[in-house]
Amino acid sequence: MADNEEYEILDLSAFRRQDRNWPRNIFQDISRQSVLHQVLIGGGTGWVSGYLFLKVGKIAAVSLGLTLLLIKIAQHQGYIKIDWPKVQQEINQTRKRLERDAMRQYPNVMNNIREFVRKNVFLAGSFAGGFLLGVVF
Repeated sequence: MADNEEYEILDLSAFRRQDRNWPRNIFQDISRQSVLHQVLIGGGTGWVSGYLFLKVGKIAAVSLGLTLLLIKIAQHQGYIKIDWPKVQQEINQTRKRLERDAMRQYPNVMNNIREFVRKNVFLAGSFAGGFLLGVVF
């Protein structure tokens, strides 16, 4: 390395941990753009999201299926013994607890989504279209 190299100093003070409203700030900036920009951004991000959703979903489905298959084979061979009624009871208790916690922590999620879609019709509509295209292709 040469001694006369210049280094760029990045000022990261704008990215504070306390600023938790960064998604809202980004979407407000996009909503001020022209309709064409909103459609392009929404369609592009929707397409990428749909494509990744499809790929990750396939991997997750295969992994889950193989895991369940291995559990059933191990149970059939006598390596493990599963108390299915107890498993079902635990699943029901966990589902109820998750629903209760979700309603307590995120009570207005659907209202926020409806408000966002109403205020950003072009962005949300093009995202939905791009998502569907990403899933198809």
